Amino acid sequence: MMPFKSGRIILFNGASSSGKSSLARALQGRIGAPFWHISIDHLRDSGVLPTARIKSGEFDWRRMREAFFLGFERSLLAYVEAGSDLIVEHIMESEAWLLRLADTLAGQDVFFVGVHCELAELERRELARGDRPVGDARRDYFRIHSYCLYDLDVDGTQDMQANADVVIAAWRGRSRPSAFDRLRERRDRG
Repeated sequence: MMPFKSGRIILFNGASSSGKSSLARALQGRIGAPFWHISIDHLRDSGVLPTARIKSGEFDWRRMREAFFLGFERSLLAYVEAGSDLIVEHIMESEAWLLRLADTLAGQDVFFVGVHCELAELERRELARGDRPVGDARRDYFRIHSYCLYDLDVDGTQDMQANADVVIAAWRGRSRPSAFDRLRERRDRG
């Protein structure tokens, strides 16, 4: 059996409604390799969770949540070790989550992109979508970028095709140490 060549990850972190999904779709349509687009929303929307039983209170989401996210993060390693290239959207809710993912993906080719958006626009998008709890975007805005180091930052209010081209150019020119390497180093020095 031939060993697999490790895949690559382009990882987006941004507040709810910042434009991660739109950028991921634009990137997937423009990048010159067959990247998979993976997110927590894809899992949730596929019916993998017993959503009706969670909503009814029969199952406690708070008790299930950590295992769900940990499993998602570990699955990313399995995909890249099998040779798959991934575009991943995630919300790094805490520095501990970020460092856990950086450790899980240590030794892998991860290009970490911060997707930024002004608060007023986040809140406008959140209300227009109607499928997110009001207040998630505001909570994320004040938290999720504060402990991150990125390989690239993009503005989620700009044209997504243009943003995809910026991501592709920066990804092609990426160098070491990566943002994830620097995050682990910062923690280890701390």
